[in-house]
Amino acid sequence: MRYTINQKIKSGLLLLMIVFFSFCKKNDYSTPAIVPDASYPQVGTPFTGVVNSQDAIIYQVNLRAFSADASFKGVTARLDAIKDLGTTVLYLMPVYPVGVLKSAGGLGSPYSVKDYKGVNTEFGTLADLQALVTGAHERNMTVILDWVANHTSWDNAWIANKSWYKQNAKGEIIEPPGTGWTDVAQLDYGNKDMRAAMIDAMKYWVYTANIDGFRCDAADFVPFDFWKQANDALKTITSHKLLMLAEGTRNDHFKAGFNLVYGMGYYSGLESKVFGTGASATMLQDLNTSEYATSFRGSQVVRYTTNHDVYNSDGSPVNLYGGKSGSLAAFVVTAYMKGVPMIYTGQEVGNTAGMDFFYHTPVNWSQNADITAAYKAILNFRKGSDALKNGDLSVMSSDDVAAFTKFTDKEKVLVIDNLRGTNVTYSLPATLSTTGWKDAFTGASVTLTNKIYLQPYKYMVLTQ
Repeated sequence: MRYTINQKIKSGLLLLMIVFFSFCKKNDYSTPAIVPDASYPQVGTPFTGVVNSQDAIIYQVNLRAFSADASFKGVTARLDAIKDLGTTVLYLMPVYPVGVLKSAGGLGSPYSVKDYKGVNTEFGTLADLQALVTGAHERNMTVILDWVANHTSWDNAWIANKSWYKQNAKGEIIEPPGTGWTDVAQLDYGNKDMRAAMIDAMKYWVYTANIDGFRCDAADFVPFDFWKQANDALKTITSHKLLMLAEGTRNDHFKAGFNLVYGMGYYSGLESKVFGTGASATMLQDLNTSEYATSFRGSQVVRYTTNHDVYNSDGSPVNLYGGKSGSLAAFVVTAYMKGVPMIYTGQEVGNTAGMDFFYHTPVNWSQNADITAAYKAILNFRKGSDALKNGDLSVMSSDDVAAFTKFTDKEKVLVIDNLRGTNVTYSLPATLSTTGWKDAFTGASVTLTNKIYLQPYKYMVLTQ
């Protein structure tokens, strides 16, 4: 729209601009404070093998469920098993002391952080955590910690700085609005001192535990300019290459400097629509397009069929996707279409037992060896396939079948994945060759036909 502004309006606009920029300067919104390096002693040697975004295959550790004693040592003891799955990134759920509820006693969620620089003694000591990180690095695995920037527990020492928190009209500190999270207090990102303390605490763990980045919880609730400030500050630690993952749906997280962002829309479409109501499998390729619309070169969307939140609210993958076979069919398209795959504690053994992360609920690692073998095959092929990690995507799904190719100059991968619990027929596009294919998992030669008959939840992964 074009329009003319007279001199009086121009003068008014100039005055408004002066007032606005004066306000921004006063409140430190336009030029966030630079956070100095606190020069914490470096523990261990900075890990030089931190994965690039496209090479990430993430394993989420629920510490309270992973081992019988819910300890760091319990995770360390199974690092070989985690690596054997094909995973390259170890993501630890909150390791910090948990706060006491504001009223009625008892502990809050693991995301109710009492001390940003402390270790929850139920898991062990700082030395135990450091040993876990070292063990992961020795196996060429990247380690990221869960980071909770939106809120603290009510008994966090920060609560003494009342101006660091959001308050109601009565001047009382409030919980995050509209969430029902009564165990936590909402931080106020208009306060520059709180921002500086938050970034300082993040730097502390990079040096003190030698970790390689953060999975940032509830990232949508925290302002863009803080995430930009934090990511920029962490990049000044030139001795470390860091991997940053945002749990959120906002379209500005990549712009803020995150390497990875959750594919929440993809999960919802897969679970509640394609599997839940029988919606067309083509919606997955549409969701893929929309979730990558704001990405930058080298950034990736993280895809999953479960995590700690949805396992609690929706159930296990085996229950959600039509049994063992359905859970694997759902994971194949999730891991291969384009995004970075993430699996959750116990997923690789088809765990269906309750696993509330508020309590100790140890996984039975001896169950469903066949599912474990399938996950190993799926993830290790993805780990070694340049086409899956870096290739171009060409989609050709039908209503019932997720189908696509990923390809480079040297490799082509074809995925044909029946997402229904019934027999279906898939019509092979005329542009695809019927010969020259090999089974990605067995190496056996495969000749295709124009009509491919697929049993319930049958998937084919072929290479050429």
